[in-house]
Amino acid sequence: MPHPTIQTVDLAYRSYGTEGPPLLILHGLLGSSGNWHTLARNAFSPHFRVFALDLRGHGRSPHAHPIDYPTMAADVQAFMDRHHLESAHVLGHSMGGKVAMELALSAPERVRRLVVVDIAPRSYPARHRTILDALQAIDPARYANRQAIDQALATYVPEAPIRQFLLKNLLYNPATRRYTWQVDLDGLVRYYDRINAAITDGRQFTGPVLFVRGARSDYLTEADWPTIRQLFPDACLATIPEAGHWVHADAPEAFAHLVLAFLQEKSGCVSSSKS
Repeated sequence: MPHPTIQTVDLAYRSYGTEGPPLLILHGLLGSSGNWHTLARNAFSPHFRVFALDLRGHGRSPHAHPIDYPTMAADVQAFMDRHHLESAHVLGHSMGGKVAMELALSAPERVRRLVVVDIAPRSYPARHRTILDALQAIDPARYANRQAIDQALATYVPEAPIRQFLLKNLLYNPATRRYTWQVDLDGLVRYYDRINAAITDGRQFTGPVLFVRGARSDYLTEADWPTIRQLFPDACLATIPEAGHWVHADAPEAFAHLVLAFLQEKSGCVSSSKS
């Protein structure tokens, strides 16, 4: 059960597959379950019952505060309770990776094998502040279509792939014929320091853990490894050379191969290092 003082919310989700052990997938900041649709359906659902969750303030899940790792991990644990999942494999990317780490450390009996994608348990600088400010500066209701919103966003975010990722947070209301941001921007800005915060130490998850990083990303470095091994003594590290921070999008086949081999206990890390 989640901590009794934490008010959890009922998370929205997408499910794939009907057989095999459960696998929970947790997306990153400003993402949603939809980011994982292709991998969940094509790579993972033949082997697992997959649940791709929308974390609080994201996707179709409720906007609720606070937005921090103990609370988000409690939401996931409550989801498991509602769906009668005593334990599950858990995979998390970026912010979702920190939620997954917090869940494993606070309720280790609920996590079978853990996959953390391109994030460390340390605190991070405010890398996304500019993006959050840009989204707050744009009122989608003022624009006639997605193309116009994209053009407005380009003033703040020149990289087209990043804009396309952000525009997945648009919600169109047929009744009003207007767009809104589906993500809880005000909440993310308010609790951004907590989202960047470190996972507290003094705890340990002794189960198997696979950390996957992209070689073109600096989110997870060798300097993080001593802290990781303190929290997760049975952790190993795999690096995908052709990938950046969005490892699963940059190299989906290589990523799926690594994750499946690890979750199916065929190997620890493939093309990896273990310290």
